[in-house]
Amino acid sequence: MDEKILAIKKWLGTGSVNIFGYPMSGKDTQGVRLAEAIGGKLLSSGIIIRANEAEKHKNLSSKGNLIPTDVFYEWVLPYFSRDDLKSYPLVLSSIGRWFGEEDTVMETAAKAGHEIKVAILLNISEADVKDRFEKLQILNDRGERQDDKDLAVFQTRLDEFRLKTLPVLEHYKSLGLLLNVNGDQSRDEVFSELVDKLYDFSQN
Repeated sequence: MDEKILAIKKWLGTGSVNIFGYPMSGKDTQGVRLAEAIGGKLLSSGIIIRANEAEKHKNLSSKGNLIPTDVFYEWVLPYFSRDDLKSYPLVLSSIGRWFGEEDTVMETAAKAGHEIKVAILLNISEADVKDRFEKLQILNDRGERQDDKDLAVFQTRLDEFRLKTLPVLEHYKSLGLLLNVNGDQSRDEVFSELVDKLYDFSQN
């Protein structure tokens, strides 16, 4: 795997990999692992948005809806131009989740030297996601994430992904930039498949 990681790192340069998936599909988990492997940095739209909501005392996403596009642009897109990220490859966790945002996201990333070279979908069914949700209520291992504790809010998040984010993935697919990874495996198996498919893509 080490040789594949090195090849991916060389191919990616300071470019970006954008990872998508249903809530609880493992986007941030796999994103952190990939970023560490290639010596890159993770940008998670969810983390950025929650930090801004806390700082600005705003509550835009607590009911499970995606934040308005203009606010998303204001809060998230400036990260692409940060000096402390300039020389690193970026692993993005769902940057540009609402259909219509993807072109602006890709243009902004490219202008900042972080061209989005591939998008990855961690494929998992809604039924499996709901099963994970139910298990997490017992394990309580999502900390203070209130949007992962309220079933109605969580269902809204699933609906938002299906209605607004799946079309984004179709756009990446039309550009030949979408890779599907089976998200219904162990974390190690998901990462192994992700690396294999990234490597194959980078060689072609």
